[in-house]
Amino acid sequence: MKPAIWNLILTDDTAAAQLQTELKIPLVFCRLLVQRGILNLEDARKFFRHDLNNTHNPFLMKDMDLAVERLDAALQNNERILLYGDYDVDGTTSVALMFDFLSRFHPNLDYYLPDRDKEGYGVSLLGVEYARKTGCTLIIAMDCGIKGHKPISLAKSYGIDFIVCDHHLPEGDLPDAVACLDPKRVDCPYPYKELSGCGISYKLAQALALHYNTPAEEISSLLDLVAVSTACDIVPMTGENRILAHFGLQRLNRSPRLGLWAMCQRINRPQPLDITDVVFGIGPLINAAGRLADAREAVRMLLSADKNSALENAGHLVTRNKDRRIIDFSMAEAAHRKFMEMTDWNDRKSTVLFEPNWHKGIIGIVASRIVETFHKPTVILTESNGKAVGSARSVAGFDLYGALQQCDDLFTTYGGHAHAAGMQMPLENVEAFIDRFEMVVGQTIAPEMEHPQIDICAKIMFDEITPGFWKILNRFEPFGPQNLNPVFWAESVTDTGRSKLLANNHVKLSLRQAGSKVEMTGIGFGLGKKFEAVQGKSFGLIFNLREDEWQGQRTVKIYAKDMR
Repeated sequence: MKPAIWNLILTDDTAAAQLQTELKIPLVFCRLLVQRGILNLEDARKFFRHDLNNTHNPFLMKDMDLAVERLDAALQNNERILLYGDYDVDGTTSVALMFDFLSRFHPNLDYYLPDRDKEGYGVSLLGVEYARKTGCTLIIAMDCGIKGHKPISLAKSYGIDFIVCDHHLPEGDLPDAVACLDPKRVDCPYPYKELSGCGISYKLAQALALHYNTPAEEISSLLDLVAVSTACDIVPMTGENRILAHFGLQRLNRSPRLGLWAMCQRINRPQPLDITDVVFGIGPLINAAGRLADAREAVRMLLSADKNSALENAGHLVTRNKDRRIIDFSMAEAAHRKFMEMTDWNDRKSTVLFEPNWHKGIIGIVASRIVETFHKPTVILTESNGKAVGSARSVAGFDLYGALQQCDDLFTTYGGHAHAAGMQMPLENVEAFIDRFEMVVGQTIAPEMEHPQIDICAKIMFDEITPGFWKILNRFEPFGPQNLNPVFWAESVTDTGRSKLLANNHVKLSLRQAGSKVEMTGIGFGLGKKFEAVQGKSFGLIFNLREDEWQGQRTVKIYAKDMR
């Protein structure tokens, strides 16, 4: 992997100093606030004091009144409602949330999640046919649907209405649905644009609850699912998302639904769980169902009615995820070899690899692993139903979707955003796509994007990492995109002699800093060889801080990101 560039974020020191006079907290935290665009006392108070009253009225969302009117009619007339969601964490949590909420007063419900291999992403024609055969007259599509023109038109011809709850960017005209709830619609006045698909489903439930004067607790009980979705769908952890995730994590840690409780038991992570635990512990278990089998397994688990069935369902997902990891690592190794067998691999600006036997449900993970290794915009392709299907991942700063738009004549379908995307194309177009994508990336990628970059928030001394420091840092959570766990930089660090190399290139750290008597311990995942290169010398270290628990004692630990 290419060495990372260490980038100390430029910060308005005057603004940070002014904020410090108002907040009376260490300057380093005022720098962190300024880096997040928080420049005055009022905004700082909102940032630190989470309040559900600071979320927005759901009826500000375009078409929300139409969605509630149609859903209310369906409930009054005892219509059969189909809850349709994508097969990933965001889609499965959306379906579970809406089923949980509506089933409390409406029994005539069903849910449908498409088969990744047979139907692919989005609302499918097979899903609409299922709705027709089972007598459904209303479909609520969640985390998909904003581009589902053909299936939604087919449904209308059958007398089946659609409510769309999506957070992806619309293109062209909207589908012919009764209501299209999507803050990214150009005509939508909703103040916050970055909700997850499950977040938008929650706003629909919230709007219906307001319509029925339902007690607030009935809605807040859904927030554990919203937190899982917000964390795992990698949406910005700002504004409304951060508030919903905060209270959702509280519920996840204090009184989670049985399905999430069972998964927490299975992942063996001490409470309280944070966003990292959700993303790397819970998320992969939920995703494993849709990657290797049937995403409905994940919904059944989330809707578990008793502890025994919840633990059994969670156990199935643990097994699925172990199987996924075996396939994942095998495919990643094969992709790595395949790329390095290309004579010009080091000079190429992109990585596009096609292997017809690769597992369709795993190619997205493999694309991410290849980006980590080679740091190039990457597309991994396999064959499915006689066509080439692919999953793409980008490097920081490069607009992947914009690059794919310049190849759109080669695709049957494609979609995504700047960081991740998917596509389908005729098999005979694969070679042309490899050449075209390489040309487009070569013409548009900036030189600084060709190297990994780690943004560093501040330089600090180990002496500063006190219980009071940790208490304030905790208030910046929950962390996520645009509110990342701060990366700190410590200079003149040395090994105490108690650091230890571990298996798989990891290293257990015991460190001191010149001029400080504090010993900091922690872990460096994948940094074993780098540690060997600096061992016995004074070196620079960049790291996050996390609190770990061992035998009932909680200690702030270093999670090293790089050293030199």
